[in-house]
Amino acid sequence: MQKILAIDYGQARVGLAVSDPDGRVAFPHSTIAWETRDALFCRLLAVIEECKPVRIVIGYPARAGGDEGLTGRQVRKFAARLGRRTPLPICFANEAHSTEEAAERLREAGHTGRELLARVDAMAAAVILERYQHGGEVCFDPSSSAS
Repeated sequence: MQKILAIDYGQARVGLAVSDPDGRVAFPHSTIAWETRDALFCRLLAVIEECKPVRIVIGYPARAGGDEGLTGRQVRKFAARLGRRTPLPICFANEAHSTEEAAERLREAGHTGRELLARVDAMAAAVILERYQHGGEVCFDPSSSAS
């Protein structure tokens, strides 16, 4: 396995995490605050160029019963748009409660308040990447019904 980039997509911020070169350990990387769609993709492509991953994993809000909510559709649209900008394969991993898990980890490490908020999205991306590394891929084609 090789380096992987994970994305925790949100309407205000996008958290990023990368793996080690062997794809075994997840590290929080950075958080991108939304300004415009073009600015977001420009920054994402810069991170892709910097980190040189072989795959992108995006957190997907899997719901019990298999139905898809608004956030799921937004994530798939985001993935399809990203897929038009990079040749890297894109897949999904379950992001359920990843932000809560990330916040708990950060609190345990002594982070609170603004410091915790500044780090939680990237840490959530690391949680998503760990789930993927442990076989938590959600299988479907992100371009199948997104525009």
